[in-house]
Amino acid sequence: MPIVSVGRDKLFEALGEQFTDESFDELCFEYGIELDDVTSEQEMLQKGQGHAGETSCSSEEVLYKIDIPANRYDMLCLEGIARALNIFRGHIHNVQYTLGLPPGQKPLRMVVKPETALVRPFVACAVLRGITLDPVRYTSFLDLQDKLHQNLCRQRSLVAIGTHDLSTLQAPFTYEARPPADITFVPLKQQQEFSAAALLQHYLDHDQKLKKFVPIIKDSVVYPVLYDSRRTVLSLPPVINGAHSAISVDTKDVFIEVTGTDEVKTHTVLNMVCTMFSEYCKMPYQIEPVEVVDAFGHSQQTPRLQSRELDVEVSYISGCTGLDLKAGKMAELLSRMALSAKASSDGSSVHVQVPPTRSDVLHPCDVMEDVAIAFGFNNLNEKRR
Repeated sequence: MPIVSVGRDKLFEALGEQFTDESFDELCFEYGIELDDVTSEQEMLQKGQGHAGETSCSSEEVLYKIDIPANRYDMLCLEGIARALNIFRGHIHNVQYTLGLPPGQKPLRMVVKPETALVRPFVACAVLRGITLDPVRYTSFLDLQDKLHQNLCRQRSLVAIGTHDLSTLQAPFTYEARPPADITFVPLKQQQEFSAAALLQHYLDHDQKLKKFVPIIKDSVVYPVLYDSRRTVLSLPPVINGAHSAISVDTKDVFIEVTGTDEVKTHTVLNMVCTMFSEYCKMPYQIEPVEVVDAFGHSQQTPRLQSRELDVEVSYISGCTGLDLKAGKMAELLSRMALSAKASSDGSSVHVQVPPTRSDVLHPCDVMEDVAIAFGFNNLNEKRR
């Protein structure tokens, strides 16, 4: 299961409450996650035999290493952990994510070229408009992308994320697939221009982190590439972004592009990045959609934030958990798990609306499990005895 490291003090600030290590560990247990370790950056470097210079420059900030279920992609960052626990504790209501455009503006457009079907056919985009970042938020934003790349994205083989400073780019955008020799740009953290073929060889020879992504596209006849209207390269997915549109703590408008070989996971990843960090936008939890025009001329707006719906029989939940609860009470419990729910008119089932953050909720058994978590596993055991 993924382990997420978050600053203890920033987490407590987001939770609006101070905890002891023991009381926070208990809260984690109640929710079904685990406080794996209490450490610091300095201590982690010392354990890893870091160089003396590294340890002297490292932070003594207390870090919580939290073990997250493998399918809870919404909890791979401080923002998601705090939001889930605040809803669970009844400190905030379920968050409603909305789509919205700046007054008088049409959606930005991403046009997909047919050749992308040969290598990486899917793309989804969004804008976080008027975002306010600081060093902690910026680091968390990058860390979330890394965690998604490691887990849901399968080391970028299925999905890759690119984030860009929109102020440096000019719409409309195109998603293309071109011969490696035809792609030239200055990549992130470099000063010189490379052809795509030369760049991948450079990473194979000199970059331990990026070299593992090179084989994903290296032998393709064409490489995927994203351009703005001035032919500025945004990224060469799934390997590297361009230096031109690099984001910083001062970035105010973030353009997000997600490419992949799996359509469902492409949209899931975009939803996670957008929903987690839209809380820092000028209009909190509002995300600016982008019009994506596919190779056949069909148009859709992304991200897809529609809730999914499930109807789960009360008898099924009761049979699995041993709980003798009315549908209305089950709906109350599910609201603690960020699931909007209500009893059916005859009380025989619970109608559940699954938000875009809860991609892990797919079947009645997932709803049943959330009822059990919200009721309390310790209480559940007592109830069954």
